[in-house]
Amino acid sequence: MDSFLVATGLVAAAEIGDKTQLLALLLAARFRRPVPIIAGILIATLANHALAGIAGAWAGNLLEGPWLRWAVGLSFLAVAAWALVPDRLDADDTPAGMMAAGALAATLVCFFLAEMGDKTQVATILLAARLEGLVWIVLGTTLGMMLANVPVVLFGHALASRVPAKAVRAGAAVLFAGLGAAVLAGWMG
Repeated sequence: MDSFLVATGLVAAAEIGDKTQLLALLLAARFRRPVPIIAGILIATLANHALAGIAGAWAGNLLEGPWLRWAVGLSFLAVAAWALVPDRLDADDTPAGMMAAGALAATLVCFFLAEMGDKTQVATILLAARLEGLVWIVLGTTLGMMLANVPVVLFGHALASRVPAKAVRAGAAVLFAGLGAAVLAGWMG
């Protein structure tokens, strides 16, 4: 259960201002159909984070002892630095023709692809490499994504002007840096 809570909190914080959150806002503005957009985000995130979790668990089994601790700890510190960099969504981030495919299909494909190599996917890999409970980690990271993205889909523009994205990015960076330091010090996992 600890893995679930850690995964949920880290990903929810890391997702604020992320390109996939901006994508959620774009899809909500384009389609104005929140239910299929939310369903698409859920399905795409579950699939993407399940694959990431499996890769992380495999890597965790491959690397043992101090090698794993150093690899994961330093990676968390890198994600902490990455969290400080604001994301932006370019027009060419959306595959051609996807906006015409319908809200669910467009969200599913766009979200799955946008999440590739994203800091929340990397966080899922790292958590699965270091913590026990692959299913709990995937469910936690997925819940974190939903906690950050569902309000954007439902309340988009009103929230964007009230949430201090810079402060949230700094908070996420502190969380990832703390986790990295804890792993390097041997206090975690």
